[in-house]
Amino acid sequence: MPTFETLPRFTADLHHLTPAQRRRFRRVVLDAFVPDLSGRQFRTGLRIKGVRCAPGVYELTWAGDGRATWAYGTERIGGEPHVIWRRIGTHHILSAP
Repeated sequence: MPTFETLPRFTADLHHLTPAQRRRFRRVVLDAFVPDLSGRQFRTGLRIKGVRCAPGVYELTWAGDGRATWAYGTERIGGEPHVIWRRIGTHHILSAP
């Protein structure tokens, strides 16, 4: 099972989402992101891509205008990926991922 941590900016961004947006993000992470992360291959529908202005940072599209940025961190459990959640919100977060 992958491990996760959140940066303070992500936590602050998360509090600005509506309850429905938070539920949607959580559902996408649990139902698609985590299983695909464990398998080391993401399904096309998740739209995972690198952020051009920030090498090593990735963007996850979790709704029409819902984005989250993340990066791989140092493994905490051998063989399991560790994800650092950086930002979450609308497309505007990509100006400072």
